[in-house]
Amino acid sequence: MPTRRQALAGLLLAGALPGAGAQNVSRPWPGSQALPLLAATDLNGQPWDLAALRGRAVLINFWATWCAPCKEEMPALQTLAELEGERLAVLAVNVREPLPRVRRYVRSSGLTLTVLPDPKGTITDAWGIKVFPTTVLVDANGRPRHIIRGAVDWTGEPALSWIKTLGG
Repeated sequence: MPTRRQALAGLLLAGALPGAGAQNVSRPWPGSQALPLLAATDLNGQPWDLAALRGRAVLINFWATWCAPCKEEMPALQTLAELEGERLAVLAVNVREPLPRVRRYVRSSGLTLTVLPDPKGTITDAWGIKVFPTTVLVDANGRPRHIIRGAVDWTGEPALSWIKTLGG
């Protein structure tokens, strides 16, 4: 029997939940909404703070291991992180999962991009994220520019055009 999360993921894939039809669509960050804080420690114990990344474009991806579309886009995020190097910080915020599960997934999938565990969902809630995966693109001046719901080929032309608008 599927867990509640797995059932919700299935509904998202089927388009039965709000926002599911917005997959692969970039929309502007709501102008009246302030940029939430993002301070966390990655799986290697290194602290990350969004404010300290000013001068660099940032991609923040909210995901979970139970989310099939999230796992599908991880290889493209990994490739993007490798291609963009210092120009673009790629941060993958894992939502509400036990740390051992996250570590196992990262190890088994060979990911080397920055994974920030959010076991209690504090970061995710502050950012108002309800659909997974969701990605927020922040420009080099620290301004949020785009929010994208759904899995994206981060090496494809639409995604690369969004990233070019970020500077950095």
